[in-house]
Formats: sequence, C-alpha cells, structure tokens
Amino acid sequence: MNIAHLIARAARVHPAAIALALGAGAHSTYGELGARCATLAAGLRRAGLAPGDRVGVLMSNRPEYLTVLGAAWWAGLVPVPINAKLHPRETAYILGDAGARWVFATADLAEAAHAAAGEADGVERVVETDETALRALADDAMPPPHDTAPDDVGWLFYTSGTTGRPKGVMITHRNLLAMTLCYFSDVDVIAPGDAIVHAAPMSHGSGLYALPHLAAAAKNVLPESGGFDPAEILALAAAHPGTAMFAAPTMVKRLVEHARRHSTDLSGLKTVIYGGGPMYLSDIRDALEVMGQRFVQIYGQGESPMTITALAKPHYAARAHPRYEARLASVGVPHACVEVRVVDDADRPLPAGETGEVVVRGDAVMRGYWANPEATAQTLRGGWLHTGDVGAFDQDGFLTLKDRSRDLIISGGSNIYPREVEEVLLAHPGVSEVSVIGRQHPDWGEEVVAFVVRAAGAQVTPADLDALCLDRIARFKRPKHYRFVDALPKNNYGKVLKTELRTQLARENRG
Repeated sequence: MNIAHLIARAARVHPAAIALALGAGAHSTYGELGARCATLAAGLRRAGLAPGDRVGVLMSNRPEYLTVLGAAWWAGLVPVPINAKLHPRETAYILGDAGARWVFATADLAEAAHAAAGEADGVERVVETDETALRALADDAMPPPHDTAPDDVGWLFYTSGTTGRPKGVMITHRNLLAMTLCYFSDVDVIAPGDAIVHAAPMSHGSGLYALPHLAAAAKNVLPESGGFDPAEILALAAAHPGTAMFAAPTMVKRLVEHARRHSTDLSGLKTVIYGGGPMYLSDIRDALEVMGQRFVQIYGQGESPMTITALAKPHYAARAHPRYEARLASVGVPHACVEVRVVDDADRPLPAGETGEVVVRGDAVMRGYWANPEATAQTLRGGWLHTGDVGAFDQDGFLTLKDRSRDLIISGGSNIYPREVEEVLLAHPGVSEVSVIGRQHPDWGEEVVAFVVRAAGAQVTPADLDALCLDRIARFKRPKHYRFVDALPKNNYGKVLKTELRTQLARENRG
C-alpha cells in the first residue's frame, strides 16, 4: 500500500478537518492538502520524474514539507529527507549516493541546496518550495496515488555509520505503515481535533510521527519560528488542545524548566514523546513532578523507525510498582509490530538480567541499506536487525540500555560518530593522532571531546582545528573541547583505549 493512501483517505472522509496549521491559525484542510498532493504529483510526473526516482528534501519545518512528502509518495517517488544542519558537502554526498534527480528546498536552505546540487552528480533541478513555485509545478489532473508495492522504498533516511560514511536506510511503505499502527497500539491515542506540533526536525522523528496524525485526520502544527521555543510550544498547545509533540531529551529539559519558572497552563499539552538520546532518571523524575504524566519514551533507530520499544503513560502512572524506578530508567517494552531480543556474541538469546546486543525483527525493520549489500548482510544477519546497542531485559520484559553503540555520541538528539570527526581532524598536517569521545553535558546530553597528538614540531591550535571542522562537517559535530596529549593510550594491538580516555574525563568531572 502506498503510504499516500493516508492522505487520500483523510481528504475523502474528513475534507473539512484542519490538516495543517501555521502557528495558532489554520493553514489547510485535508481536502486542500489532498488536492495539492495529487496535482503536484501529476505535475512531477509530467515533468519527467518516474516512479522510483529519488528526490532530496532539504527543508525547514514549514507547511509545504508535508505537501512535498505527500506528492512524492503520491507520484511513486522516493523522498530523501536531509538534516538541514548538515554541511553542503555532506548534503552533496547524500544526494550523489541516493542518485537524487531533484531537490526541494525552503528559501532559507536554497543556497545550501544549490551548492550541494552543484557538487553532486545527477541532480537536475533545485525547487524552492514556496507556494507559488509549487502551484506552478502542479497539473490540473487529480490522479489516485501510484500503485506502490508494500516493499517499495518510501523514505530513504541517511544515518551515519560506524565508519563515518552516511548509509541510506531503505524504509519501505510497509515499514511506515507498521510504525503508524504501532503508534496507536503502543504510544498514544489520537482523537478528532488533536494535534502534533512539529518543533523537532521533520526530516527525522517528528516527520515520521506526522503519519499517525494524518491517519487520524488530526492537525499538523508548524511553529511560526520554525523550531523549538518552549514559550511558543506551550502557547500553541493552548491554541490547539490535545497537542502531542516529539522531542529530544534536551528539549524536554528546556520545556520543564520553562514550565517551572512560568507556572504555565499545561492543559492543552496532551503528550510529550521523547527519544533520540538518553534521558537520565533524575531528569524524568523532575519532568513528571513539574508537568505530570504526559510523557512517553520511545526507543528506535533509523533502521527500525521509532519502533523498537516504548514506555507508555500507564507505566509512568504505576508508581506503586516495586520496580517503578527501574522502569523509569528503562526504555520500556517491545512494540507490538516487532520482536526484540538481547543476544550474546553468537546471536544466542540471553535470559532476563543478562546483558548483550539488542536485536529486532518485524514489519517495521528496514529492507536494507541503499546500494550497500555488504552492510545490509552484516546488519540484518540471521533475519534480525543488529542495533549495536547493549542492553538487558528484566523479568517483566522491560529493556534497559546499558550503552548506545560503544562509540556513538548523542548530542542534542543528534547522532555523532567519532570516526567521522577523527578523519576530518587527521586531515590537518599538524595532527599526528586523534581520538574523539563523548562527555556528559547537563544540557545537551553529551558533548564532543577530541584528544589530539600534535605532529612533531607542529603548533596546531584549537582554532585551527575548529576552522577545519567547520569547512568539512556540520557545526554540531565539531569538538567542544580539544585536549592536546603526548600519546594516546593503546592496547598491545595498537588500538586506542577509549575506555581509558572516558575514565580520565569522568575522574576530572568528579574532581
């Protein structure tokens, strides 16, 4: 089934319901959104795009985001949503690897889109997504959604791999539908007139969670600021009662601090779904005290979008349970659409209480990595998605993560893989060796720290390395601290012992 069916169904059954809101005001009904998606899809096909073609989506959170996504699905195209914070060179790599023919960009990202398209092979056109340009592309025809197979790719999501090279996760229409249905079974109820505020990037989790709200003909609300501002979010919740939102833990913390300082009326805010990074036990306790039982935690990966486990509202409400605190520190129980195991190094299931790698299978799990059969075979070996995350189940089926994949740094909800940063720093002639790790940060979850060994006689400075990073990678990935050392700790095989570096930083923090 083509996931565009969700929009077509809502447009037919609930044509007068509000589909999109910009700030406190209505922007489009479902009837209008369906018509825009259908006519734009017809225009894209008339312009020469064919089913299966990839189109880059480099857009800020605007109402047009869902129009572009919906039209791409409607036409049988494969959208490639791209993190707006990436450097143009990183965007160019994604466009080239995906073989994208067109790129859609909001006005604020148009310059970056043109720069990236100029470096990527095969990009034919950059479309600035103001309403005038989209209307000019549209056709008068109103075709039904393309007859898409369930295992056709519906969202090509690029996530950094452990080697630092982004990999395209092939999320199919079947995967997207499974995720949508799991939202209703495991995350939240969506009633008529409810809303989701898209304060987190729609290229990631918030955009995916638009789908269950489209299925329920609920409102998708875009903040006028285009981003996350606690006062604006709570004002929007008051204007749109029954509001849900997806947020990184750092955003939750800012929301809680604002609510505490201003004694804001929270009655319109129905649900805050958090994920994308660790939520410390003290922080969720604080959030519950200030904001009440509005929270749901989800654990997922791009390879199983938003659907590995969930800690739902009833779990937060069960304060009398003897293991309540342990449950708060967990990531919940497996979603209904997937099986989850913890396994040993030989992929044998481990009993409750024992720690191993988290593996997943089910209709939400990706088809594989785009044009990367080796990585696909390794990650999906034995028919299970190997997450690289380490955890343990308790006797009641609650999963606690002991560590995100060993070297992964999660800062402000964004994944940063150290090797990518290390490779950039090693490009400087004044750097002999480098090792990048994460350090706990009270606001961002973690921050990036680089241990650098200078080349003989070199006088490289933090400013030199900052400039190199800003030229090569996204700003949020660059180290916040540089430690210049004479040597890096290594084992007998010459491998850098990052555990010793982490221990050193932890000792300094305690001191």
